[in-house]
Amino acid sequence: MSRIGKQPIPIPSGVKVDIGDNSVRVQGSMGALEQTYPADVTVRLDEGKVIVERKGDSRKQRAFHGLTRALIANMVNGVSQGFTKSLEVVGYRVQQAGSGVNLQVGYSHPVVVAPMSGITLEVEGNNRIHVRGVDKQVVGEMAARIRRNRNPDPYKAKGIRYAGEQDRMKPGKPPGRMYRHATY
Repeated sequence: MSRIGKQPIPIPSGVKVDIGDNSVRVQGSMGALEQTYPADVTVRLDEGKVIVERKGDSRKQRAFHGLTRALIANMVNGVSQGFTKSLEVVGYRVQQAGSGVNLQVGYSHPVVVAPMSGITLEVEGNNRIHVRGVDKQVVGEMAARIRRNRNPDPYKAKGIRYAGEQDRMKPGKPPGRMYRHATY
C-alpha cells in the first residue's frame, strides 16, 4: 500500500472541505482551491480527517492514490498557511514595481515580471524576492519563471537562484594526469 496515500489528512480549524463527484473543494482563511481527482480513487471525510482510498491494486491506481493524497494535503496546507518560495538575486538588482517586480539582470533593458493570478511578489532589500500564494504548483511556476530570466552561473557567481540552492560546478581535469603523446 502507498505510504503517502494511506496517511489521513488532518483538517485544521477554520478549513472547510467539500467532497463532490470526483472533485474536492477546500476553503480556508487564505482562499479557496478546487481539484478534480481520478475515478480510480475515493475520497471521504471521517472525523475531521480526509481519507483517500484506491479502488483496486493496479499500477495506475497505486500511482493515483499517493498523488491524490498529496494534492489534497497541499490544498489544505495552502488555504490555512500558504506557500512561500524565496529567490536570491546575486550580482544584479531587483525593485518592486507595483504588484510585480523589475529585474535589472544585465540586459540592455529592465525585465518587468507581473505576478500570476493568486500570487503576491514581495521584494526584500534589493536582492531577495518572496513569491507567496495559496496554490503550491502556481507558486513554484512563478518562481521558476522569475529564475529563468537569468539562471545562476556558478563560474561568475551571478544570477537568480532559489534561497539555499547550491551551485553545481563542472568537474575539472583530475590533478596529476597529463595526457602525453607517445614519442617514437
